[in-house]
Amino acid sequence: MRRSSADMGCRRLQQCVSAAFLLLFCLSLVSSLVFHVSEGEQRCFIEKIPEKNKLIGDLWTQLFDEQTGEYLPAPQDLSVSVIATDPHHQLVLTRQEGSNGTFSFTSSESGEHRVCLQPSSSQRPLSAGLVLVVGMDLRSADRTDDHTQILRLNGLTKLQLRVQQLTDQVQQIQKELGHLKELEKDFRHINHSTNMWIFWWPVLRSIYVVVYVISFTSAW
Repeated sequence: MRRSSADMGCRRLQQCVSAAFLLLFCLSLVSSLVFHVSEGEQRCFIEKIPEKNKLIGDLWTQLFDEQTGEYLPAPQDLSVSVIATDPHHQLVLTRQEGSNGTFSFTSSESGEHRVCLQPSSSQRPLSAGLVLVVGMDLRSADRTDDHTQILRLNGLTKLQLRVQQLTDQVQQIQKELGHLKELEKDFRHINHSTNMWIFWWPVLRSIYVVVYVISFTSAW
């Protein structure tokens, strides 16, 4: 009975670990941002994505009435400028969206990509007490190849097409896992730096106290 209970405990632990990993994996693929912004103000965000990965962003805007605490529809003339650059600050996307819209771009290499949003209106400024709220959902998309067209152009059988689809999915998963490894590496580096600072801070403080005491006694 004890062994059976131990086995059940191990299985539950494995299930919890698997669920936690799956949750972290899903969170790494989707990120949501909601922020208040002034009209004409530009807000930029950094998104680290793997190579040859398609990033899709969904935009929406609202007005928040600070007096009533209610959310109102955004003005019809409101537009949001979207600018994206690669790790070398080269422009990869620039477009104008309405109060709601979707944008996308494909990364040519892995690294930190910068996405900037700037709302603007062609009419009068917002009334007092109204705050512009902008929301953005970023997600990583799978390959969007038209497999029916591939089947027609290349003369593949349905089985061969299915194999091609599975191969594409495996490659996408490998890219995402590589991205997660890069994030884990960055986290370990930050954790190591933090631990070193925690270790050396008391030592440096003690040295400072000793030097201060010596200089103080020497003055006497």
